[in-house]
Amino acid sequence: MPGLLGKKIGMTSVFSADGKNVPCTVIEAGPCVVTQIKTVEKDGYAAVQLGFQEKKEKHTTKPLMGHFKKAGVTPKKHLVEFKNFEKELKVGDTISVDFFNGVSFVDVAGISKGKGFQGVVKRHGFAGVGQATHGQHNRARKPGSIGACSYPAKVFKGMRMGGHMGGDRVTAQNLQVLKVIAEHNLLLLKGSIPGCKGSIVLIEK
Repeated sequence: MPGLLGKKIGMTSVFSADGKNVPCTVIEAGPCVVTQIKTVEKDGYAAVQLGFQEKKEKHTTKPLMGHFKKAGVTPKKHLVEFKNFEKELKVGDTISVDFFNGVSFVDVAGISKGKGFQGVVKRHGFAGVGQATHGQHNRARKPGSIGACSYPAKVFKGMRMGGHMGGDRVTAQNLQVLKVIAEHNLLLLKGSIPGCKGSIVLIEK
């Protein structure tokens, strides 16, 4: 689906028409510049490549500088491809947050906050084992048994255990668009989205 790249600004709340206080996320959506048009004949598939946020030339590799100069645009920090744009686009065109005018719901994909190494209670929602008394010591948040010891005498792959949590690509679906503020390139979505403040997110219709 077509969409834009954006930056998560943070969370706030707005009042609805019936006086309810609605939590929402503020996203700086675009402006994104078309850096390449991919076609079935040349690339094997049809897509539009968009660039977001300015980048200094000295921090850009020579192959990418050639790519941007060919498109006639300044270097961009982030590149992404979208398919099925409704209108015909050309290299160098700019797409702003007006793209979401009249859109009721969007999907937002981002990288979730990293939480480091976590145990099974926090990571997988385990209840913990046993009781808190009767001689128990320091076992309330342990995973318990992880398999039989005589047969098959191994731990199966995929066993839910403690480990690295967060830092994954997460998609929040069907988020309601509350408001589009075109003069500041801002998009207000109901509820929360994955990622920390300042993180880059992908917004799709």
